Amino acid sequence: MDGIINYLLQYDQLNAQQIELIKSSLRVVELKSDEYFSEAGKIANRIAFVNNGILRVCYYNKEGDEITRYFIDELNFAVDLNSYNGRVPSTEYIQAIVPTTLLTLNREDMQNLSNTIVNWDNIIAKVSNKALMEKVNRISPMLAEDAKTRYLEFFDRFPSLANRIPLNYLASYIGITKNSLSRIRKEIVK
Repeated sequence: MDGIINYLLQYDQLNAQQIELIKSSLRVVELKSDEYFSEAGKIANRIAFVNNGILRVCYYNKEGDEITRYFIDELNFAVDLNSYNGRVPSTEYIQAIVPTTLLTLNREDMQNLSNTIVNWDNIIAKVSNKALMEKVNRISPMLAEDAKTRYLEFFDRFPSLANRIPLNYLASYIGITKNSLSRIRKEIVK
């Protein structure tokens, strides 16, 4: 649980009593590969911190194709913020792509921490802002580049993820078919 505490301490100070309260509020959730943390059509009522493993955020387009929006790796938070904050059904899935351990806080725990820890809301606002900026930084460069460049940029920006993600998910994230990704990979090896 030190990972989440160190992460939160980047944004503000917490005393020993506050840290113990946070730790006692956390629930460990183990997900198997392909298991969902959050599903489209359901209201998100928990926030997760990825202790180890990788999650992907995905949705289905009008044609029924599964599209990967982005990946969430260790030491990052995961939640469908629109669903959680607005208490509306989610439009996305959050799925483990490898065995993943999450530390979760439900809505009631979050409210209790907000009522008890003076600077909690400020910490969470900073965490949310950082996550939003990272999401924008992950998605924006992908829009203007060709497939080969997107693939190479992914490897440059996320070297720890590149070899841990199944090719079909990586192809979906880049916006190409698995066959196209295989061709690009062969070209690069030459």
